[in-house]
Amino acid sequence: MPADLTRPSHDWLDADAGPVVRPYAVTQGRVAPAGGDFDLVAFVVATIADTPALPSLLPEHRGIVTAAWEPISIVELASTLDLSVGVVRVLLGDLRSAGLISLYEPSAAAKPHDVDVLKAVVNGLRAL
Repeated sequence: MPADLTRPSHDWLDADAGPVVRPYAVTQGRVAPAGGDFDLVAFVVATIADTPALPSLLPEHRGIVTAAWEPISIVELASTLDLSVGVVRVLLGDLRSAGLISLYEPSAAAKPHDVDVLKAVVNGLRAL
């Protein structure tokens, strides 16, 4: 059977999934969020009711603001949007810099872990 000549064949087009965009293209090559790092269990809340029509916002930015209208953790947000956590962290840094979201870290995440407790857990697991 001859190949379909009416449809272009590209490496970035998947017949089942549609256009495929690599994560580094979404983040423009950045791997760290602007304004510093934050914990993955932090809660994200949108600060405005609707995403503004800013040309600098990607569809993924708009998706984050829409999904974060109610408090949602960063890992749950990544799962909801079907994006990697690394990409979501970079996009959250952009949105935080623009003042479109607020991040709230749980108090337990702000405290360093007690090394003695962690050692006791490891020793207990080894004893099993």
